[in-house]
Amino acid sequence: MAHIQRRPERRRPWQVRYRDPTGRERARSFLRKTDAERFAITVEADKLRGAWTDPRLSKTSVAEWSDRWLLTKAHLKPKTLAGYESNLHAHVLPTFGDFELRHVDRMAVEEWVADLRASGLGHSGVRQARQVLNSMLQLAVEAGYLVVNPATGVKVARQPDPEMLFLSAEEVERLALEIREHYATLVYLLAYGGLRWGEAAALRRKRCQLLRSRIEVAESLSEARGKLHFGPTKTNRSRVVVLPSFLRDLLAEHLARHVDEHPDALVFTSPQGQPLRNSNFRRQVWYKAVAAAGLPDGLRIHDLRHTCASLLIAQGAHPKAIQVHLGHSSISVTMDRYGHLFPSDMDTLAVALDGLRSRALADQMRTKYGPEVVTLSGR
Repeated sequence: MAHIQRRPERRRPWQVRYRDPTGRERARSFLRKTDAERFAITVEADKLRGAWTDPRLSKTSVAEWSDRWLLTKAHLKPKTLAGYESNLHAHVLPTFGDFELRHVDRMAVEEWVADLRASGLGHSGVRQARQVLNSMLQLAVEAGYLVVNPATGVKVARQPDPEMLFLSAEEVERLALEIREHYATLVYLLAYGGLRWGEAAALRRKRCQLLRSRIEVAESLSEARGKLHFGPTKTNRSRVVVLPSFLRDLLAEHLARHVDEHPDALVFTSPQGQPLRNSNFRRQVWYKAVAAAGLPDGLRIHDLRHTCASLLIAQGAHPKAIQVHLGHSSISVTMDRYGHLFPSDMDTLAVALDGLRSRALADQMRTKYGPEVVTLSGR
């Protein structure tokens, strides 16, 4: 229990002495006895509820805490970590950096989110900034620096998913014809193999098992802070993609003509033999080929992956096979993203429901009026 004692010789004459949940003795002084009594009651109630935190910890500034929080994220992929740091310095610390953790409240977070929206930051940027702050404050709760996370429950409008564009097989041919010869095989691999850009850019000669018409997708190339990083795939899993025979032959020819014999040699590189950068490829190659092929201006490289899904669905592929081919983490991801492309059974179901009701009405009429009686006359 907390004890209150008077110390007349002190500037703050009333002192509350208590033990924290770990058994450590603590003390706090007050000018007025009523404040001391109120604190004593509050601290005992907090201990009973499991809501007590060390007051000195909650005085840690958000800027100081952010440095410690970032250290716990060192295991993340470089691109993800760079995104966290960018959001932190661009959006979180300018507002909350000088705040003590205990002074960040729900209203301050709500106002901050509203200000980010008003500044013109897009839905995705606002959501990512809020996620960074939320993650930091949640760790503070779990580490005993805060009782509750004031960012919990703060809503950010979800950004509409970008419209998917799906090419037909004929449009893929037009694009491959217009793109530089060196990259036509890359277009086919994205459209028929369903690889992500980073997976295709990280593909190595040793991963191409062309005698079996297969490639192993085990790495991904990403860019962070202007530097390229090789790492695991998005799902941290490798997969084997079975190639159609035409793509196997194109890839074999590409390897023979353009790729070094070393097993670790990259299959697709810049004209100077360097790893492909997405931004350079789009600017120097992609946009020109899309325009020359007469395809929509908004066509993204990633839309070739969507195209692969639509081509597979059109050929009657099972959702599980599509999941494996594309390397989705689960079949629910496949269905959430591409479920609308599968043939619908709703028309058939509507016809079946019509038939069900017709039979029910017929049964009702027979029950109500019984069998029809026919009277025969004459011989």
